[in-house]
Amino acid sequence: MNNLGFWGKLNRPFGRKPTGEAIMALAPLYDVTDAAFRQIIAKYGKPDVMFTEFTSADGLCHPAAREKLMAQHLGFTESERPIVAQLFTARPEKMREAAELCASLGFDGIDINFGCPDKTIEKQRCGAAVIKNQALALELIQAAKEGAPHLPISVKTRIGYKSRDELKPWLDTLLAAKPAAITFHLRTREEMSKVPAQWELMPAIVAQARGSGVLILGNGDVKSVQEAREKCAKYGCDGVMLGRAIFGNPWLFSGHVPTAEERLKVLLEHTKLFEQILPTKHFAVMKKHFKSYLEGIPNHKDLTAKLMETSNASEVEQILSSLL
Repeated sequence: MNNLGFWGKLNRPFGRKPTGEAIMALAPLYDVTDAAFRQIIAKYGKPDVMFTEFTSADGLCHPAAREKLMAQHLGFTESERPIVAQLFTARPEKMREAAELCASLGFDGIDINFGCPDKTIEKQRCGAAVIKNQALALELIQAAKEGAPHLPISVKTRIGYKSRDELKPWLDTLLAAKPAAITFHLRTREEMSKVPAQWELMPAIVAQARGSGVLILGNGDVKSVQEAREKCAKYGCDGVMLGRAIFGNPWLFSGHVPTAEERLKVLLEHTKLFEQILPTKHFAVMKKHFKSYLEGIPNHKDLTAKLMETSNASEVEQILSSLL
């Protein structure tokens, strides 16, 4: 019997007749969906489930790296629940130890990244590289279950490494491990984001998973909650994980369309919060959000250029004060 944990309490457990409802998840985006941005999203448009940035289990098991990683990646507030810690490693013993740590920190679940295409990650035999080593995938899922026996273990991955032909055996392997949920980024590792997400494969994925008790979510190219619901209704998956659509739009999951003034105010609020709770992160990380918040606002290019020259929240406030 699967340990669905909080997943079983969300909008659409697998096998329920379509109701128009679906699980809406916020994708883990490195150096984007950090604790500051997640708190802003939770305030203005909370999804059904949130994930931390993906975090090295090896680093969490290293005395010198653990403190920094915990401060930068694993801080969360009650407003973000249910909150899932996403981990990566190629060493089952490290996954077991890191999962135990995350359980002790109060996370609602553990997610394992089998999809990251970054070459540095793949050189460690992690991320998408695990698709080529399915025995290791089974060991890592089992290790996470052993480290956090009372938490649901989920997986985020791709439809294959080189070819979509890898999808069926890869899904068979994952289903055999009985995770609570699997999220498929509907591209192969080699396709990166160069081709449209292949949502036409979702019905076959859902059919293959039927009866397993494992929830199936899709990811890729979805720009709104309405589109996500349409995808679920059309293809039969339990939910959708939205990623890039969140840039500059913490209102995404609420459906609210903000005014220019609201966007400026929340940009400033976000910047101050980033500086307050993530003092060890370089301010350049925050700058990734400026252009997205300002897109469509009059003279946004000039304003973005000015903000990109700032080095702290106080300077951002000085620039925005005349507009607010």
